[in-house]
Amino acid sequence: MSTTPPTGPNAPGGVPGTSGSPEPDLLADLQAEVAQDLEDERPPAGGPAYQVVAALVGVAVGVTGVVMSLGYGLGSLSEPGAGLWPFATSVLITGLSLLLLLVGRGLDDAEAFTRSSLLPLAGAATFLVMAFLLPVIGFEIPSFLLCLVWLRFLGGETWRSTVVVALVTTVAFYLLFLYGLSIPLPHLF
Repeated sequence: MSTTPPTGPNAPGGVPGTSGSPEPDLLADLQAEVAQDLEDERPPAGGPAYQVVAALVGVAVGVTGVVMSLGYGLGSLSEPGAGLWPFATSVLITGLSLLLLLVGRGLDDAEAFTRSSLLPLAGAATFLVMAFLLPVIGFEIPSFLLCLVWLRFLGGETWRSTVVVALVTTVAFYLLFLYGLSIPLPHLF
């Protein structure tokens, strides 16, 4: 009785027309190449200090939200006040940030701050500008300008797609807030 493994096209791992050589695994090669490309593009790793800073910022945002939402009134679950959902969200942000503060020093997945780390701050600043302009000149112009800045300058979109998406978004929110939800926003038209 022979103990040699079978070879040929019908053998396990065999390719028709060969003598049992395994087929190259193209999927595994592609996955390895994509994983390497993603690793090369990843921002530099930060240390435990980055986790702590992020957690402290989260705690500050959460506590600020809790304090501000209390000023709007919580109401009850059957008749919620204006501050109930912001309060619940702020408590969740605070709790998760405190958890990150406790275990964050042991994690190694933080990314170092780079120039692109400033993009969320720029987005928040433009949103605050919109909030100040809204009562002065209405809903339409600040909303359109906010979309332009976010899409073109923060998102890097082309001018054509930026203008089209900004216009469609502004009209959609205009119709939704003013007519669909009957929210009394200041508006020009």
